[in-house]
Amino acid sequence: MSTDTYESVFFSATDGLRLHAADYGRDNPATRERLPVVCLPGLTRTTRDFDDLARQLSSDPKTPRRVVSFDYRGRGRSGWDKDPSRYTIIVEADDVLAGMAALGLEHAIFIGTSRGGLIMHVLAATRPGVMAAGVLNDIGPVIEGAGLVQIKAYLSRTPTPKNWTDAAQILAVAHAKSFPALSEADWMDFAHAIYVEKDGKLQADFDPSLLDGLKGVDLGTPLPTLWPQFEGLGGMPLLALRGEHSTLLSAHTLIEMKNRVPSLETITIPGHGHAPILHLSGIPDILTRFFAAVDKQRQH
Repeated sequence: MSTDTYESVFFSATDGLRLHAADYGRDNPATRERLPVVCLPGLTRTTRDFDDLARQLSSDPKTPRRVVSFDYRGRGRSGWDKDPSRYTIIVEADDVLAGMAALGLEHAIFIGTSRGGLIMHVLAATRPGVMAAGVLNDIGPVIEGAGLVQIKAYLSRTPTPKNWTDAAQILAVAHAKSFPALSEADWMDFAHAIYVEKDGKLQADFDPSLLDGLKGVDLGTPLPTLWPQFEGLGGMPLLALRGEHSTLLSAHTLIEMKNRVPSLETITIPGHGHAPILHLSGIPDILTRFFAAVDKQRQH
């Protein structure tokens, strides 16, 4: 299936599940001169989170890039797994590799938002060669329990919206303190990224069984950290974005990330929480500059 700016591609996971990716700029010969960008969304999110950014990057008049974003199993247009225990970052990392193989992507600049960044940590330990550079969007090797509590509460208690206006208002009420930078139009865009309309009703675009994994998390004990895997990411150009009001990635952890990987570039995005919305607040310019530096480094 094609749209004006991207191709909707379906491929098979190693276990046969049908998965979906959105592929932007594939047929533009100019994009073949540069590294493609692979976009990995958060826990319950989909390719739509990256749509505006992908359109900008793939149609840039000077440096267009091919951009591929993935729907993990159980999200968006990908199939739901009959075994919810397989909704793990290990399985999802394998799915991403299957998608890259199906789409002919050997190396790419990765952008990982939240869970997507955790998948990048897994790839650093298992297949680091597929990543030429990386952007961690509000995620690091230490996940703050307070942030996970907030995510768990939001996902389990959010009311079902009656219409699109109601959906935007629900999101604004839930997240306005964390995202003061967002306008009324941004909240509506946010709603369209999260919800889909089925049988005349709006619903979140993921398998509800996906949340089973959160039920077993004991927030009374410290969560496991991923410092060795993070340090494995340090062998390539790396940028970490943190939302000013994030409760999942602390300012302290960001400093420690920089201490352990001095080459890491860190930027805090004002007016955003977890996780910064990548097509807003000048973030596309930040990413374009980072990509240009990656290109320049690879030429030497």
